[in-house]
Amino acid sequence: MPAHRASIRFTVALALTAVTLFSTSALGQSTTTRPGNSDKETVAAQGPRSGNQENKVAGETSKPGDLESEVSAVKAESAAVREQLRKMEEQQKALLELVERLQQRLDGTAIADPPAAQPPDPAKGSEASAPSTPAPEASMSSPSVSPAQAKLTDDDDHYQDGIVIWKNPDDSKVPFLLKFNVNTQLRYLNTKNSKESFTDHLGVVREVHTRNDITVNRSMFILAGYMFSQKLQYSLTVWTSAGAASIVVAGNIGWRFNKALTVTAGYTGVPGSRSLVGTFPFFQPIDRSMADNFFRPGFTQGVWANGEPVKGLNYLVFLGNGLNTLNISANKIDPHLLLSGSVWWEPLGAYSEPGKSRQMYDDYFASKKTRIRIGTSFTKSREDRFSDIDQSNPDNTSIYNSDGVLAFSTGAFAPGVTVQKALYKMWAIDGGLKKSGFSVNGQYYFRWLSDFEADGPLPLASTFDHGFELSTGKFVVPKKLLLYVRGSKVFGQFANPYEYGGGFKWYFLPTERLWMTGEVMRVNRSPYGGAFTPYTAGMAGWIPMLQTVLAF
Repeated sequence: MPAHRASIRFTVALALTAVTLFSTSALGQSTTTRPGNSDKETVAAQGPRSGNQENKVAGETSKPGDLESEVSAVKAESAAVREQLRKMEEQQKALLELVERLQQRLDGTAIADPPAAQPPDPAKGSEASAPSTPAPEASMSSPSVSPAQAKLTDDDDHYQDGIVIWKNPDDSKVPFLLKFNVNTQLRYLNTKNSKESFTDHLGVVREVHTRNDITVNRSMFILAGYMFSQKLQYSLTVWTSAGAASIVVAGNIGWRFNKALTVTAGYTGVPGSRSLVGTFPFFQPIDRSMADNFFRPGFTQGVWANGEPVKGLNYLVFLGNGLNTLNISANKIDPHLLLSGSVWWEPLGAYSEPGKSRQMYDDYFASKKTRIRIGTSFTKSREDRFSDIDQSNPDNTSIYNSDGVLAFSTGAFAPGVTVQKALYKMWAIDGGLKKSGFSVNGQYYFRWLSDFEADGPLPLASTFDHGFELSTGKFVVPKKLLLYVRGSKVFGQFANPYEYGGGFKWYFLPTERLWMTGEVMRVNRSPYGGAFTPYTAGMAGWIPMLQTVLAF
């Protein structure tokens, strides 16, 4: 804009100068008098006088020589005026060329400059010197300005389902994208109302650890994108949990063949439960339910394939090291590989909006169209106790019995006996429905532990546990306030724990990526414990929680 205004001022000044020169010359021509001619013009203006006729005739007959000299003088003056006008025209032409060159230079560095001001029209007054409104196509008048420069687009805010740190143009020699995402979860948890001990199925009294703390429960920093080809995708995650006092650096590399097939290797969640297939942290309650944490597998390294071969039908097939191998050295991981997979169908269209929150449980966007999800998952793994005992990592979940005792701990099945290996199999069926701000989501689980290898005799050859989770919510203020209730239960080999509760979710900014959740739940003999979850094994009582999640 400063350059543009300067060009306008300069153009107007030059135009005014040219007009002034032209006006001055014209005025000089109209008022020029010939030497010695002023008296004659005065006499001519006064008209004939009364007097001696002879004197008049004598005067007229005495002028031929004077007339010839006057004619010569007039011709000479006319030639001089014509020469002056020619020089002024050349000067005006040179000035116009200079103005045009300056305007072109200014147009090369500015966007959508208005056209130069025209010389003022004396009949219109000073308003004629003001710049006119540019035409719609004025921004494209300079070939040195690209359309991307001439028009600001939505991509220029550097947020595309994450913060775009750098992105090369699509036609670059080396395609490249680097995007930054964050998941941060701050939580206040109070479990002091719980009993301080519980008794397992063998009659052993065990301690319940109570809590009253504020933690950065999870914080995940994700750098992801593509390199060399848009098909070559990568991701690097720094994964921390203050509750578990742990840090994991996880990465993966993948190749996207097409919409139906992407193959990736690295760290990921074992897809044995809906909550491990792209839903975190967009759950309806504060976190995963008690039943889900009890049944589900954990996180490990492996290779997987996923895609959408038919519209609405999605799959993920995974081959990995084990149920829970975060931060476990390779020499402690048993040689038996895990097999897991998940398939889900959305027959009425996408369950939520595209992007990071696509699998969210809430109906934040309140579509009037009914959407449903039907899915199933299966996992099978031969587990070793040395691969399962490390609980100091974010989202690791070791195998528990339904009475809240670690399955690989000494005395879990018989006094003084330790199981060394076991076969874990788990099947889950899930479903969900959304419409007009209302949502309901549920999942049913079946789990078998068998083929035990132990250092002593066991009273049983296998165990079978099953259970469910269910949550439902409704936005009472669209995109602002959701109220929900939830519950889960385990029908176990040794105990039948359950929970129920309710709360609110407050989206205090106009986005689904930031919210505050408050909840009160009643737990009866939790079968599971994890530092990053609200649950401690054997916990029983009323538990209040408050948390804020930022997920962009």
